[in-house]
Amino acid sequence: MTPSQQAFMDAYLSTLSAAQRSAIPQLVAEHFCADEANANECAKLIAAGIKRASCSLKAAYEKEQEPLPQVGRLCLVLSWAQQPVCIVRLTEVSVCPFEAVDAAFAAAEGEGDGTLVWWRDAHMAFFTAFAREVGVPFNPQSELVLERFEKVYPG
Repeated sequence: MTPSQQAFMDAYLSTLSAAQRSAIPQLVAEHFCADEANANECAKLIAAGIKRASCSLKAAYEKEQEPLPQVGRLCLVLSWAQQPVCIVRLTEVSVCPFEAVDAAFAAAEGEGDGTLVWWRDAHMAFFTAFAREVGVPFNPQSELVLERFEKVYPG
């Protein structure tokens, strides 16, 4: 983390007890989405409490040999310019095939018009291109890592 990112995270961590801080399994700082316009839009939606979920391609974690996110993880949400926007805490992690994502999850993602139809169209295009870029397969049966979170800072 940059000094300004760390200062933002530290401001939140200072509000927690020692026991609460020691229970945090992971701390990350990242922007959501793969381009500037969408990353900034997602950061705004998260800060407003509209976007409360996100997903990623499980095969990408496997290819990079990275562990899946853990409940309790804190994420410092960044703008594309890497500026701190807010902090979210991961409340749920699950894995399911792309084609099994339901309307409730699509709505929790808070993007587009909030419908499952919009979600499927946008995410099919995104994951098809992303999978090609990272060299993993993608189809409607491909597993996604579904994450639900809550904004914890600022309140």
